[in-house]
Amino acid sequence: MASAQLRDTRRRIKSVEATKKITRAMELIAASRIPKAQARVHGSKPYTAKLIEVIENVGAAGAGAGHKLLERRDSKRVGLLIVSSDRGLAGAYASSIIRLAESRVFELEREGKDVIIYAIGKKALSYFRYRDYHIEQAYLGVTDTPGYGDARAVANRVMEDYAVERIDALEAFYTRFQSAMKQVATRQEVLPITPPEMDDEEGAIQVSYGFEPSPEEILNRLLPRYVEAIIFNMLLEASASEHSARRRAMKAATDNAEELIKNLTVQANRARQAEITTAITEIVGGAEALVES
Repeated sequence: MASAQLRDTRRRIKSVEATKKITRAMELIAASRIPKAQARVHGSKPYTAKLIEVIENVGAAGAGAGHKLLERRDSKRVGLLIVSSDRGLAGAYASSIIRLAESRVFELEREGKDVIIYAIGKKALSYFRYRDYHIEQAYLGVTDTPGYGDARAVANRVMEDYAVERIDALEAFYTRFQSAMKQVATRQEVLPITPPEMDDEEGAIQVSYGFEPSPEEILNRLLPRYVEAIIFNMLLEASASEHSARRRAMKAATDNAEELIKNLTVQANRARQAEITTAITEIVGGAEALVES
């Protein structure tokens, strides 16, 4: 009969093997989602670049001087759009962006400004709600596979709050996707919009456009689309970053499980060998006692 120590070691091995299967499955799922998420990030950039180009040309025609989204005013109330994750098991992905956002909150509070938080993902919502920060709006179930409709809902809310002067500025915190191995927590000013400027480099070709309808009306339609595109791009980059971080975290967990199984197997073998040695010693001792008697 196996000793209590051996039985306990074998139970631990089975438990770690079950955990390893789960972490390995999650690693493969995250790895399968990275290429699609990365492709969506790259696919969204031409649309944003073309929007910027059109805004440059419309702005060069003298439009937008008094547009609400371009208006800069004293920042007494600052909105923070924090893009985290709905699920954990992604290493330091969520905590990195939350730390960056919270340090900005402290900085703004020291300046005497009010902070309003728009949280995307359960991690940011849970963290800032537990610490009694004012959560103006939360968006859940968005971060895994964000759609343009999600970005539009977020953009419409923050633009409406900016237009009615509920907030005087909006800053976004998200994780920028650089590669499958590197993601960077990033802060970006969203509102008021900083209008892109025309390239004045020597030799650059300047094109004169005619606008129908007026440049002002075109800009009124383009600027909200521009904010939507910027937020959509943030959500896509955050999604790709989350999948990459989760794949790395689950791979590390799987490797650790394999190493632990090896160590526990050695312990089990040693315990079993000790039992066998003890049994042989008892048999030999009993046999010698019978001979002597």
